[in-house]
Amino acid sequence: MSAGGAGAAAAAIAAIKASGMIVCIEPDEFVGVLKRQSGALVVHATGGFFSTDYRYLTSYKGLAFYSKARAPLDLPSGTELVQGKRIWVPGG
Repeated sequence: MSAGGAGAAAAAIAAIKASGMIVCIEPDEFVGVLKRQSGALVVHATGGFFSTDYRYLTSYKGLAFYSKARAPLDLPSGTELVQGKRIWVPGG
């Protein structure tokens, strides 16, 4: 990631942390949110200590939606996927 891109990502993370506007939802609900918008942008990362989990983050109508699944999600056609190094949310 370029320095400018890293700075923009850091600013976005700081804004989300400051506003506390992260909605944690179940994986099927997350896919439902994606189906409501054309060409959704999703940040994806893996995590976990003893087993791998798949973490997803997107925005919709001014809110950030987060979900964690045990298997990769089947995202709607046209979804733009960005691989992140990690996604961390409070209590997530």
